[in-house]
Amino acid sequence: NPDHSATLHRVRRIKGQIEGIERMIDERRYCPAILTQVQAASSALKSLASAILGSHLQHCVKDAMESKNQSETNKKIEEIIDLFKKG
Repeated sequence: NPDHSATLHRVRRIKGQIEGIERMIDERRYCPAILTQVQAASSALKSLASAILGSHLQHCVKDAMESKNQSETNKKIEEIIDLFKKG
Protein backbone atom coordinates (compact mmCIF):
# COMPACT_ATOMS: atom_id res chain seq x y z
CA ASN A 1 0.00 0.00 0.00
CA PRO A 2 1.27 3.48 -0.80
CA ASP A 3 2.28 5.87 1.95
CA HIS A 4 -0.36 8.58 2.37
CA SER A 5 1.40 10.36 5.24
CA ALA A 6 2.08 13.33 2.96
CA THR A 7 -1.66 13.98 2.84
CA LEU A 8 -1.99 14.20 6.62
CA HIS A 9 -1.54 17.98 6.51
CA ARG A 10 -4.67 18.13 4.35
CA VAL A 11 -6.58 15.94 6.78
CA ARG A 12 -5.54 18.15 9.67
CA ARG A 13 -6.58 21.28 7.79
CA ILE A 14 -9.98 19.73 7.00
CA LYS A 15 -10.34 18.73 10.64
CA GLY A 16 -9.69 22.36 11.59
CA GLN A 17 -12.29 23.51 9.08
CA ILE A 18 -14.87 21.11 10.53
CA GLU A 19 -14.07 22.29 14.06
CA GLY A 20 -14.46 25.87 12.82
CA ILE A 21 -17.88 25.03 11.41
CA GLU A 22 -18.85 23.51 14.75
CA ARG A 23 -17.80 26.73 16.52
CA MET A 24 -19.73 28.83 14.03
CA ILE A 25 -22.87 26.79 14.69
CA ASP A 26 -22.35 27.04 18.46
CA GLU A 27 -21.95 30.82 18.08
CA ARG A 28 -25.13 30.99 15.96
CA ARG A 29 -23.27 32.63 13.10
CA TYR A 30 -25.00 33.80 9.93
CA CYS A 31 -26.16 30.89 7.73
CA PRO A 32 -24.34 31.95 4.52
CA ALA A 33 -21.07 32.24 6.47
CA ILE A 34 -21.50 28.69 7.77
CA LEU A 35 -22.42 27.41 4.33
CA THR A 36 -19.33 29.03 2.84
CA GLN A 37 -17.17 27.11 5.31
CA VAL A 38 -19.08 23.87 4.63
CA GLN A 39 -18.44 24.31 0.90
CA ALA A 40 -14.73 24.94 1.57
CA ALA A 41 -14.48 21.79 3.69
CA SER A 42 -16.36 19.79 1.06
CA SER A 43 -14.00 21.04 -1.64
CA ALA A 44 -11.00 20.15 0.51
CA LEU A 45 -12.37 16.61 1.02
CA LYS A 46 -12.89 16.20 -2.72
CA SER A 47 -9.33 17.36 -3.34
CA LEU A 48 -8.02 14.88 -0.75
CA ALA A 49 -10.03 12.07 -2.33
CA SER A 50 -8.66 13.00 -5.75
CA ALA A 51 -5.08 12.91 -4.47
CA ILE A 52 -5.56 9.50 -2.85
CA LEU A 53 -7.31 8.14 -5.94
CA GLY A 54 -4.45 9.41 -8.10
CA SER A 55 -1.96 7.67 -5.86
CA HIS A 56 -4.01 4.47 -5.99
CA LEU A 57 -4.08 4.57 -9.79
CA GLN A 58 -0.37 5.40 -10.09
CA HIS A 59 0.75 2.69 -7.69
CA CYS A 60 -1.72 -0.08 -6.86
CA VAL A 61 -3.60 -0.23 -10.16
CA LYS A 62 -0.51 0.34 -12.29
CA ASP A 63 1.40 -2.36 -10.38
CA ALA A 64 -1.46 -4.83 -10.85
CA MET A 65 -1.58 -4.15 -14.58
CA GLU A 66 2.19 -4.43 -14.98
CA SER A 67 2.20 -7.73 -13.08
CA LYS A 68 0.22 -9.31 -15.93
CA ASN A 69 -1.88 -11.05 -13.27
CA GLN A 70 -5.32 -10.84 -14.87
CA SER A 71 -7.13 -11.69 -11.64
CA GLU A 72 -5.37 -8.92 -9.74
CA THR A 73 -5.93 -6.45 -12.56
CA ASN A 74 -9.64 -7.27 -12.66
CA LYS A 75 -9.84 -6.88 -8.89
CA LYS A 76 -8.33 -3.37 -9.07
CA ILE A 77 -10.67 -2.38 -11.90
CA GLU A 78 -13.68 -3.58 -9.90
CA GLU A 79 -12.46 -1.55 -6.90
CA ILE A 80 -12.41 1.59 -9.02
CA ILE A 81 -15.87 0.87 -10.45
CA ASP A 82 -17.24 0.31 -6.94
CA LEU A 83 -15.70 3.60 -5.77
CA PHE A 84 -17.48 5.49 -8.51
CA LYS A 85 -20.76 3.73 -7.79
CA LYS A 86 -20.55 4.87 -4.16
CA GLY A 87 -19.50 8.40 -5.10
